[in-house]
Amino acid sequence: MDWKAANFDWNRARAAVVTAETGSLSAAARALGLTQPTLGRQVAALEEELGVSLFTRAGKRMELTEAGLTLVDHFRTMAEAAHAAALAATGQSQEIAGVVTITAAHLYATELLPPILAQIREEAPALRIRVIVSLAMSDLMRREADIAVRHARPDQPDLTAKLVTEHDAALYATPELLTRGPFETLPFIGYDLADTYVSMLHQKGIMVPPENIAVMAEDSHAQRAMARAGLGVVPLPLWCGDADPVLVRAQPDAPPLVRFPVWLAAHRDLHTSRRIRLVFDRIAEGLARASPLANE
Repeated sequence: MDWKAANFDWNRARAAVVTAETGSLSAAARALGLTQPTLGRQVAALEEELGVSLFTRAGKRMELTEAGLTLVDHFRTMAEAAHAAALAATGQSQEIAGVVTITAAHLYATELLPPILAQIREEAPALRIRVIVSLAMSDLMRREADIAVRHARPDQPDLTAKLVTEHDAALYATPELLTRGPFETLPFIGYDLADTYVSMLHQKGIMVPPENIAVMAEDSHAQRAMARAGLGVVPLPLWCGDADPVLVRAQPDAPPLVRFPVWLAAHRDLHTSRRIRLVFDRIAEGLARASPLANE
């Protein structure tokens, strides 16, 4: 390689990539934690170093020129290589200290994770733990999180996953709501306007008409709060619904409504880190213990 030919500032190349992806100097500056004038000077200096115009200004928008379209692909490759190097370096860390970020759905983050995290903190007090309430697997791919609790196995090749346990779910409601009429005429709490949930109920022999989905929320924690207020019948994991002092099983003699997997995922490069491995293993153990199926 001719190292003398690569004579531009790579930090300026990063500024150009972020500007291209965000579309403006102000958005790129916010993403990089810089002031807009500083970032603008970096982009201008890169253009001067390379002797080409990378962007045209259209109001506040920054649009790539033909030369910019070609070069930004190379800059993006450089950024991805730097990102991979950072992941590899983090993965080689053998110190049980630092920050570990976990992403999980609201119900798991607020109900099952706290006692597990307390155990981890007692075992490794130098660790700092950050929890993100989210269902997006992109949290891991973008390095926004180190470990994810999910209900589907990730299919991205850079991720490794472990099936921790399986949880059963049933329908719950307040006792007062269940006295209002025949079960299938009661209001139900759903996820969205799609008919996926209604179809699943029909497959289970629960012939609820779509118009009976009276309240909708994507978050299970919010759904449970709505059910506790008497707004409808709600599906919940058994470990959550059975322990709730306000709710009862809507069909106490029926088998569980559904059984769903609980996966723990992490980036492959991070899975060799002692701190990531410690947190990963303790969460896996804790979630398995919390499952009523663990002793079957």
